[in-house]
Amino acid sequence: MMGLGLLEAAQAQKHVTVNEALLRLDALASRQVLSAALNAPPAGAIEGDRFVVAEEASGDWAGQQGRIAFHVNGGWEFHAPWAGYRAFDAATRGWLVHDGVAWRRDVVALSAGGASTRARIVEIDHDVAPGASSVTVPVIPDKAVVYGVTGRVLDGIGGAASWSLGAEGGPDRYGSGIGTSAGSFVHGVTGAPLAYFSATPLVLTAEGGSFTGGRVRLAVHLVELTPPG
Repeated sequence: MMGLGLLEAAQAQKHVTVNEALLRLDALASRQVLSAALNAPPAGAIEGDRFVVAEEASGDWAGQQGRIAFHVNGGWEFHAPWAGYRAFDAATRGWLVHDGVAWRRDVVALSAGGASTRARIVEIDHDVAPGASSVTVPVIPDKAVVYGVTGRVLDGIGGAASWSLGAEGGPDRYGSGIGTSAGSFVHGVTGAPLAYFSATPLVLTAEGGSFTGGRVRLAVHLVELTPPG
């Protein structure tokens, strides 16, 4: 699968074949790429850098979309991934898996017909708006099954003694009595996973006063199901 070269009987300069094989092994066995969003080589790439080539590839990557590009000996080499190959995308801090045709993101299970189960974390930084409550962007995706929401206060929240975290219909679903000082955190798990049937924001509700500001980082821990092809 890795296309490693083999030594021939009585071959001269064996080190050339061996070194090329070791370089390819090093590139493919690491299971990490710097990004899967680029369609042309980045400036300043160094020896050993690895990428998944995005669509509409150009320049030295022209025609190599979907392949793993690795920088070696001052140039680029490419390798076609095989079904089941996994790579960690350092740019997004998520896993990619190749299904034999295309890359899939955050897949933990994949059927023969193309159905998949995805597990991922959607994270945002939210500026707390003044008032009795503060609503985020719709951070929970449509048809997501949420296991819980965690968070951390980045900049101290003013005006309230504490706060609760939830969503429409459940203002404290993911925690209440949460601290307001920087570093305070919420570890909001539910008794059972909860499905959301439209893109949904989170709601922060002030307790013992009204918000005057602050900043929080919120992370939604969820699973998504995709149908077969």
